[in-house]
Amino acid sequence: MSVLRRSFLVAAAGTALLLAAVPVSATGLPTGERIVGNASLGHGGAIEPAYDYNTGNLTYILTPTGAPFPAKANDHAVAPLYIVVYPSSYPGWTLSCMGVPGNCPDHDGLIAGAATAIEPGVYGTDPAAVPGHDHLIGLASTGGDWNVAWHVYVILFTNGAAANTHITTLTQLQDALGGGDAISVDSGIIFNCSAVPGSLYWKGTPI
Repeated sequence: MSVLRRSFLVAAAGTALLLAAVPVSATGLPTGERIVGNASLGHGGAIEPAYDYNTGNLTYILTPTGAPFPAKANDHAVAPLYIVVYPSSYPGWTLSCMGVPGNCPDHDGLIAGAATAIEPGVYGTDPAAVPGHDHLIGLASTGGDWNVAWHVYVILFTNGAAANTHITTLTQLQDALGGGDAISVDSGIIFNCSAVPGSLYWKGTPI
């Protein structure tokens, strides 16, 4: 597992330079990162959609340009962020990030690579065939464990049938993990982000 964690940390830093983004059309749901401000000058950041795991409602998170990576924080000041990865057999709803290369180029390939390496029986062996993933976080306004620093856990299905359910709440996630239909992989990654309104996301420029 230590090798996997090191791979996550090394690859995450370089993925943005190595992957080119390919726009993916959304059918009513937001998908992909959008840039706000002048990121090239260190102002602004990247916004991406997520689900509030207490309500299942959409929310949006912004990672500021130039934020420390990986972030350093005390354990009590870190909240979990879950990345739920879906295989090509899933029913096809719009995901928070889609494609490899995809519309979240700083981590699409990294997450897909982890899925195919750890659960090839579900995701296959070609990362480019993994359709994408969703983000689940807890918001303080709905009783979640909200912090600025986020510890990333990658959620992988252990069978294709389980992936036919769209997991958008913590209860669904716990049921899948408790029933053996999914596993949680500690990425070893901690990064900083903040909650922002949806209006800011839609004003941003798609990557």
